[in-house]
Amino acid sequence: MRNFYVPLVLVVVGNLVYHLSQKLLPKGANPLYTIIMVYCVAIVACAACALAYPSDKTFLQSARETNLTVFVLGLSVAMIEVGFLLVYRVGWNISTASVTTSVTVTLMLIPIGVLAFKEHLSVRNVVGLLLCMIGLVLVARK
Repeated sequence: MRNFYVPLVLVVVGNLVYHLSQKLLPKGANPLYTIIMVYCVAIVACAACALAYPSDKTFLQSARETNLTVFVLGLSVAMIEVGFLLVYRVGWNISTASVTTSVTVTLMLIPIGVLAFKEHLSVRNVVGLLLCMIGLVLVARK
């Protein structure tokens, strides 16, 4: 059960540090060069972690098994990074930007999950999603 929550904690802590760091990046620095530097650090961190992460596949074996999705994911990650950097630079609050984007994306993923992946929503899920939509309106409103 503990291993079930460890990745979630990693995502939550990473997101917290991510948004604080994005908000605190120097406004005068070129956003694209800044993201390039961020990715250099991320590559080094991932390479170091890969040495300790148990795997029966090498990097090259994994690269051979991948597909076009890895490139689409790379482009989407770059869009998210640059987007958040610019969102904070144009004046969005750290307390509302993340929740606004997260709820919006969640609401867009619902039909995709139900139709494409055959996921099911309970009544409790639907009530929670309705509350999220109400919250989105209240949070995003100036």
